[in-house]
Amino acid sequence: MPEDSIEHIDFEKLNKKAISQPLVDHIYTADPSAHVFNGKIYIYPSHDIDAGEAFDDLGSHFDMQDYHVISMDSVTSKAVDNGVALDVKDVAWAEKQMWAPDAAHKDGKYYLYFPAKDYDGIFRIGVAVSDSPIGPFKAQPEAIKGSFSIDPAVFEDEDGSYYIYFGGLWGGQLQRWRKGVFNAEHPESPTAHLPEANEPALSAKVAKLTDDLLEFSEAPKDVVILDENGNPILAGDNERRFFEGPWLHKYNGKYYFSYSTGDTHFICYAIGDTPYGPFTYKGKILNPVVGWTTHHSICEVEGKWYLFYHDSSLSEGVTHLRCIKVAEITYNEDGTINTLNPYKE
Repeated sequence: MPEDSIEHIDFEKLNKKAISQPLVDHIYTADPSAHVFNGKIYIYPSHDIDAGEAFDDLGSHFDMQDYHVISMDSVTSKAVDNGVALDVKDVAWAEKQMWAPDAAHKDGKYYLYFPAKDYDGIFRIGVAVSDSPIGPFKAQPEAIKGSFSIDPAVFEDEDGSYYIYFGGLWGGQLQRWRKGVFNAEHPESPTAHLPEANEPALSAKVAKLTDDLLEFSEAPKDVVILDENGNPILAGDNERRFFEGPWLHKYNGKYYFSYSTGDTHFICYAIGDTPYGPFTYKGKILNPVVGWTTHHSICEVEGKWYLFYHDSSLSEGVTHLRCIKVAEITYNEDGTINTLNPYKE
């Protein structure tokens, strides 16, 4: 639900029609990455604050400074805020903008993956480690070598391999890396360096992680999304092309790559046979929410599948002050996902 329509919304009515309510309401949260560790749900969201930054298409007003971990015993139980897990002041290489994170678990250790701008104004991806899923996490002294852009999401496959997906357009800077190095030209424009509408859309990136989960084990590859005819989705197809917020989950032996379309406000998905893809576009998971952004994760809990997402209903439409939510998703016999409307008619 684009921002230009927010002024006409009756939020009391909207919240009554919402298919889910905010999981926490004492702080603003967004971009929820959910996992089940040791039988309990842990959510790794962004922590939205009003930092006084001017609104712009580069996302300067999203100036988050720390992470809180939210835990739940079940999808219907009270969500618990476990306090600050990592603060930007404790990350040597990072200056600001602690955007959407994710987490992974291996051999009794927990790994928090996060983007932040370094002191050159370039988004990198860092990793921090803890003995507990709620932290506190200790950041590695440097960002992951070769990392760039935003929105890391880590997938553990059944063979014990871990893959990291990442990338975001506009303020997420993905388009500035088209030639393999950061292009600093036209820094005021979020749309500089984008492909033409009739060219293949920019892809999210994927790389297998090293055994210690601290670095890429290979150069990142493109996550290619194909249309129904087997051709790459085009940049001008902005209701289906990747914008930000990549996520991967596996269902009935197939790999589901889901993502946000950004300026058209959908969560979409595509299906492939390997973690690298290519992935064939299949449809929408979530229709637009209140607020400009939409960002999600998908997690299996006790045999059912859930979409963790956010909207701006708690702040009555303030784009950068969001709240995390959860709703069940269902699959058809052919493996397609039934589209959710975030607000009942």
